[in-house]
Amino acid sequence: MALVEGTKLTRRGSILGLGGFLLGVLGWKAAEAGAGPAGVASGTVSCVLAPEQTEGPYYIAGEKLRRNITEGRPGVPLLLRLRVVDASTCRPIKGAAVDIWHADALGAYSGFGSGSGNRTFMRGIQRTDRTGLARFRSVYPGWYQGRTVHIHVKVHVRGNVVHTGQLYFPDSVTDRVFRRKPYSRRGKRTTRNANDFVFAQGGRRSLLGLRKVGSAYVGSITLGVSR
Repeated sequence: MALVEGTKLTRRGSILGLGGFLLGVLGWKAAEAGAGPAGVASGTVSCVLAPEQTEGPYYIAGEKLRRNITEGRPGVPLLLRLRVVDASTCRPIKGAAVDIWHADALGAYSGFGSGSGNRTFMRGIQRTDRTGLARFRSVYPGWYQGRTVHIHVKVHVRGNVVHTGQLYFPDSVTDRVFRRKPYSRRGKRTTRNANDFVFAQGGRRSLLGLRKVGSAYVGSITLGVSR
């Protein structure tokens, strides 16, 4: 059944832990011969893979299908372009459900702690188009104790979770953003990429490509999944 804006998505299962390889950063064209895992290993298929990462403690099932997840909360605009491809062929996957959640500019997650009064801000799902692309409108995430700045992501294909990971930002860009309000109200952050225990498990290969467009940042990455 097709989903419409504002509806909720049922999930089957969840991938936890730090093992596996699913995140593709580059590559579109794969030779017909040598496709599949062996093709990825040999270099015939040009996807670059990065480790699966933990779901973390702030996941809430049943998020809304929507592009704008800010709910009016302040912060530097962030436009996300997340592309999903088959890790065996590097071909785009149409209709995959991309599920993201992250802290707001002040480091609060909806449904938890200071954000417990609301269970939906900075959370949402989008379906990929025929090019494998899912787009979101959000704000640059804030920080909280013990973690570097990040976004959580799950990818669902035909009702199954095929990827669970986290997306990261270059520290130099985060430093610039955090000099601005409302981020500057929180003071200096305690954890950077280099000393984040989750980032250490392959986070360098999960960095978003960022570019500035007017007052907003555009963050892009390609997610190669095994289905």
